[in-house]
Amino acid sequence: MVRRHELTDEQWQAIAALLPVSGAAGRPRVDDRRVINGMLFKAKTGVAWRDLPERYGPWKTVYNRFWRWSRNGTLTLLVQQVRVIAEAIDELDREVSIDSSIVRAHQHAAGARRPGRARGACRPDGGQTEPGDHAIGRSRGGPSTKLHLACDGHGRPLSVVLTGGNVNDCTVFEHVMTGVSFPRPGPGRTTTRPARVLADKGYSSRAIREYLRRRRIPATIPERRDQQANRQRRGRTGGRPPAFDKATYRRRNIVERCFNQLKQFRAIATRYDKTALSYQGMIDLATLTLWL
Repeated sequence: MVRRHELTDEQWQAIAALLPVSGAAGRPRVDDRRVINGMLFKAKTGVAWRDLPERYGPWKTVYNRFWRWSRNGTLTLLVQQVRVIAEAIDELDREVSIDSSIVRAHQHAAGARRPGRARGACRPDGGQTEPGDHAIGRSRGGPSTKLHLACDGHGRPLSVVLTGGNVNDCTVFEHVMTGVSFPRPGPGRTTTRPARVLADKGYSSRAIREYLRRRRIPATIPERRDQQANRQRRGRTGGRPPAFDKATYRRRNIVERCFNQLKQFRAIATRYDKTALSYQGMIDLATLTLWL
């Protein structure tokens, strides 16, 4: 019997050939499908690694493989490869919705050591280094992490950026857009320009609108009231109001539904991981199930 959080036969066949092969000699390697199901159980329930059921093998093996794959970029690369397969057989919807969501950091997420590398630097093996603040900041509700998410028109994550909960959405917009791409199988350049960007009032700034205009990306972003009053106060020198279509803006709720699907995983709805790379690995696991 396949449990709800475990990979089905069709899902496993889609990713089996994409997993790295271990060439190390020694004891027989624990089956990758068994280990990934253990990772998904951890992401779905939020239990401690030591409390994993025995059917997934030794908890230390599951943890070590998750730790290694989250550091060397295997999980992120796996999501990218599955996206290529999914988009090759599915109709593309390049209308991108962007928003952010606050996640409370559990007390178990505290106490990680400060990394020595610079924020956002890349390692020689292609993996990402740990941010200096571990993407944990202090907001009104206490220590928290903010998920900055861009999803496609089907509600599937395209780009996720982690910051502290006290970081403003506007300052991370270009970083999120950098991760948006539409890969396709075969030769040719990867498309990085969405058909349209939908965002709420939090992204209504001159810098963001100029950035989208420079890249020739249509946008549907409502104008804040203070910006409207400022423009009207200036009269003719205030310029024209930005174009806004209410009917198009209604489709922005797709990103809220994407957050809802991600937060069905308790290890994402509440952050238990001390490091941002481990928490990003949990998000990659959930993203993988949404794309399969």
